[in-house]
Amino acid sequence: MELIVIATLIDQFRMENYHNSFICLLTLALFNIPMIADKKFNIKLPNAMEITIVLFIFAAEILGEIQSFYTRFPYWDAVLHTMNGFLMSAVGFTMIDILNNNPKIHMNMSPFFVAFVSFCFSMTTGVVWEFFEFAMDHFFLTDMQKDAFAGAVSSVALNPSGLNDPVIIRDISSVVINGVKDGVRGAYEYTGGYLDVGIADTMKDLIVNCIGAVVFSAIGFVYIKKRGKNKIAQSFIPQLKAPQPENE
Repeated sequence: MELIVIATLIDQFRMENYHNSFICLLTLALFNIPMIADKKFNIKLPNAMEITIVLFIFAAEILGEIQSFYTRFPYWDAVLHTMNGFLMSAVGFTMIDILNNNPKIHMNMSPFFVAFVSFCFSMTTGVVWEFFEFAMDHFFLTDMQKDAFAGAVSSVALNPSGLNDPVIIRDISSVVINGVKDGVRGAYEYTGGYLDVGIADTMKDLIVNCIGAVVFSAIGFVYIKKRGKNKIAQSFIPQLKAPQPENE
């Protein structure tokens, strides 16, 4: 897979697409996460988890960004946010479980509490990522929080009396935007409905992130309850490696 990324890097650099070239370099750097976890933090990732991480990075950066899978396949973003919820829950679970089993730290958290904390950690990272997407869209006019067309709108901003009573418009077929596009001011009509400005995408991302977090939290709960006896859970739970004995 690294060879594919390197070939993509060479191709993007040849076409002078330096943004995509940077994405390729970032992808190669992120591929080292399992090695960093092993060497720096003495944490061994199971093969299933390591493969999941590498596939997630490749799918998000190379396929999603460079090959435009985010726009070519409507559910690509949802699948990746689900995987992100799963992986971030694994990170939170690992940190808490390591502390819970450290004899130097007097902690004895229940399996449910460890699973709940891993879920909260995953959701927090998901929310922080949405903050980042909003900031990029607001300050740099990107479209990380993907817009979508909606067939109906309900808004108190449309109420001429200023009351907290939403005006509802249904069966919207098009929207007209008055502004400057490519240096030309005009009225631009777009069919498909009302142009939602990212809230639907944000909520969808958080919902599927929640699903991924719940799935791993359940796996983590089973792992603690039946520690060492559940092969499915073991294949996704990172382990703190035993310290090597010092040579005398």
